[in-house]
Amino acid sequence: MSGRGGKKKDRDEGDRLTRIAIVSDDRCKPKKCRQECKRSCPVVRMETKAEGKFCIEVDTTSRVAFLSEELCIGCGICTKKCPFEAITIINLPKNLERECTHRFGANTFKLHRLPMPRPGQVLGLVGTNGIGKSTALRILGGKLKPNLGRWANPPDWQEILTYFRGSELQNYFTRLLEDNLRATIKPQYVDQVPKALPATANLQEILQSKDSRHVLGEIAPLLELSPIFGRRVDELSGGELQRFCIGVVAVQQMDVYMFDEPSSYLDVRQRLKAAQCIRDLLRTDSYVIVVEHDLSILDYLSDFVCCLYGQAGVYGVVTMPFSVREGINIFLAGFIPTENLRFRQDELTFQISEQADEEEEIERTRRYSYPRMAKTLGNFHLQIEEGQFTDSEIVVLLGENGTGKTTFIQMLAGLLPPDEGAEVPRLNVSYKPQKISPKFQGTVRQLLHAKIRDAYLHPQFQSDVAKPLNLEALMDFEMMNLSGGELQRVALVVSLGLASDIYLIDEPSAYLDAEQRLIAAKVIKRFVLHAKKTAFVVEHDFIMATYLADRVVVYDGVPSKDCIARSPQPLLPGMNHFLHSLEITFRRDPSNFRPRINKLNSQKDREQKLAGQFFFIGGDD
Repeated sequence: MSGRGGKKKDRDEGDRLTRIAIVSDDRCKPKKCRQECKRSCPVVRMETKAEGKFCIEVDTTSRVAFLSEELCIGCGICTKKCPFEAITIINLPKNLERECTHRFGANTFKLHRLPMPRPGQVLGLVGTNGIGKSTALRILGGKLKPNLGRWANPPDWQEILTYFRGSELQNYFTRLLEDNLRATIKPQYVDQVPKALPATANLQEILQSKDSRHVLGEIAPLLELSPIFGRRVDELSGGELQRFCIGVVAVQQMDVYMFDEPSSYLDVRQRLKAAQCIRDLLRTDSYVIVVEHDLSILDYLSDFVCCLYGQAGVYGVVTMPFSVREGINIFLAGFIPTENLRFRQDELTFQISEQADEEEEIERTRRYSYPRMAKTLGNFHLQIEEGQFTDSEIVVLLGENGTGKTTFIQMLAGLLPPDEGAEVPRLNVSYKPQKISPKFQGTVRQLLHAKIRDAYLHPQFQSDVAKPLNLEALMDFEMMNLSGGELQRVALVVSLGLASDIYLIDEPSAYLDAEQRLIAAKVIKRFVLHAKKTAFVVEHDFIMATYLADRVVVYDGVPSKDCIARSPQPLLPGMNHFLHSLEITFRRDPSNFRPRINKLNSQKDREQKLAGQFFFIGGDD
């Protein structure tokens, strides 16, 4: 009796799980392998063709292998045997199968649940890259019809509305179907925008043609678009393109406004102005949804937050809405209390006091200095005060776009000579540029062996740099086919792998998601301390800049005209100086010590300005 009861219990346990089998289109190469997945599968060995399709079907004519999720027993042998690591098998709770919102096809990515936007409020979405945020935006924007996981036999809209019955999404999709809900999306990759617009069109013409709200006169000064009205779109820099795209969305009379990563390429002041522009779109009947990786801006911008967790490229799950502080803290903690679920092993914290105590014990054996310098480029003039730096130190450059941060880095690297004949100290320099354009014809593995073979093969470098940045997953990818975030991770590994005295790193957070940014910051910090080197970093993500900085160089003056780079100074006075010029105050969250922007003219903002504490090291109440 007890034996039969035990078997029944085992079946019940199995019924509570659902299996996802993913085959990567990029990695699976049936023509270049011996079909190890099929040969090693125990289910295939027991099957016959008379019983129907195999658990794994693949031959030399197949583009990719096919795995049957119904027949798979989850042994994982095929994932280990595949020479290209193209197969992923995940067991999920059965209830998630009933909450599947969309799947693109067999053995492809699955999105579970959808964010629930609320009229008159800003919904923020936070999660890693490749986990379904952009897919969710496309569904909510009416660009993609959710198939509830049935890609072969997609449901009609009536069935979809029945599925969402009783939730806020039922009313949302009903209005969307009746054309009572007009939606617009600011794309994630703004550098692709010029290709979709007429070559001769200028900014003013495009913005005026879209201005159905008749607010261009207010939005153009706020986003600093007026000075570049006469320019063509293909002549714009990354930051100008971002502000232009935000402006195009903001001037339209819509019911749903969606912004996919609106802070990319923007400095701190521009990010806050963009946030103000986005919040100005709120009406009692309008929806605003924002995907953002800069957590301080997401905190400042949103009214509530949905986290997305899962595995990149495999599946994504949307949580219920949380308050802004609670949602971001849940994402950083890696634990969802409402679901009693942990989706990340390590909690992410930003405690500066502990770092400072550790750094005081570091023995600094080498000191360097650079002289007073100046550089004129066209109408732009940059003065640099003389300064000093040591080994085992990270100096972060703080300034708006156009103040000469990249120019200063290029002068230190010897790529730009100073005007007044001052001699920059001759040091070995490794430089990671702001814009990364892959030119290497070959795989990531071939690039690393060509550029930094000795460093990459060293166990210390592997544990400190390569493994945390998850480079192993990219080793067999062609350099020319990498995404922006993948290129950024490779560029960071290559720059840190070169034997140098100084590491000049320009915007390491670009294209990285919130989690990858924090990992990259910890990698840079650990490498600089262990290798006893110096790093100069340009960074606009305030959380990342705060975590990295031992000292800061603050830029004053008029951007793109006349600026001065101050001497390196300690973190607290330097941050106070910089934030005072921006009229912004920061406090710290007491649970994980992340910097939080105070709302303008809030009680906390007024108190800190009155006390002269624009950057507050202690936790808030």
